[in-house]
Amino acid sequence: MNLKSMTLPELTEVLKQLGQPAFRAKQVYGWLHKGVRSYEEMTNLPKALRDTLADTYPIHPPVVARKQESRRDGTIKYLWQLSDGNCVETVLMRYHYGNTVCISTEVGCAMGCAFCASTLGGLVRRLEPFEMLDQVLFTQIDSGLPVSHIVLMGIGEPLDNFDNVMRFLELVNSPEGMNISMRHISLSTCGLVPKIDQLAQRKLQISLAISLHGSNDAIRNKIMPVNRAYPLEELLGACRRYYAATSRRLHFEYAMIDGVNDSEDNARELLQRLKGLPAHVNLIPLNHVEESPLKPSSKAAVARFQKLLEEGGVTATVRRTLGSDIDASCGQLRRKYNQGK
Repeated sequence: MNLKSMTLPELTEVLKQLGQPAFRAKQVYGWLHKGVRSYEEMTNLPKALRDTLADTYPIHPPVVARKQESRRDGTIKYLWQLSDGNCVETVLMRYHYGNTVCISTEVGCAMGCAFCASTLGGLVRRLEPFEMLDQVLFTQIDSGLPVSHIVLMGIGEPLDNFDNVMRFLELVNSPEGMNISMRHISLSTCGLVPKIDQLAQRKLQISLAISLHGSNDAIRNKIMPVNRAYPLEELLGACRRYYAATSRRLHFEYAMIDGVNDSEDNARELLQRLKGLPAHVNLIPLNHVEESPLKPSSKAAVARFQKLLEEGGVTATVRRTLGSDIDASCGQLRRKYNQGK
């Protein structure tokens, strides 16, 4: 295992086996979570130890393959090249409350949602905890902007990489590391019911966002293959269990797609589905994906849909579109290689 994927107690045991005192583990852990690129930067460690660690546990920092900054809103998108040559995208967004980094959890995605560019090439592999942590660390370092919030909404389905994502959350929340509060972290899932139940058992104080995008099974079956395995009522049952276990309000993401899911009947049907469930609906104007024939709803349709939800007692907001001029908006991230694209 990469040292940066280890908890402090695990790292302490590794250093103990190398004949080192416990305080050395805290030093190494601290350096790793500051984003050093080599053991030579760990200047308070003996050279012999640095050499041993470099030989046994090499550091594999990501490389910026491409960096784009939006002229509209200052959003920054990174294409990170990993040690095996694969690439993932990370987006830094600026809000009044702080800077949010949207990270990827997999190289590619197996979920096959019709409106999303991330899934076009299928799933290549799952990211390790340190590769998720590095996206936060090196985005912060390269941009010079402090990161206060994290969303797991980039390439990949986070709950499809459950164990590694849980380890990442533990690491990024560590007081000896970046110490980012769980309440400042959001995780988005397309609806893997057994994994939502597993997540509920952990009682984390993160925000859980459900990519719903349809008010009935017919719509979700058409645009989200996962619904054939876990139909809408099963998914909403898991959401109710999640709320019962955590007391955390759920967020439902709903991409507004012209002629597919944006009618007044769809809004009323969604109201009935969410009845009795503490929920916030985030309406997302569909973003352009070159390979998809789907089109965004009109502004009037989005406003009408929002009004019907609000009148029915469900809080609904329209997501602000950031980074659309650099294909950094919701659904636009994809696994690219550094080939001048």
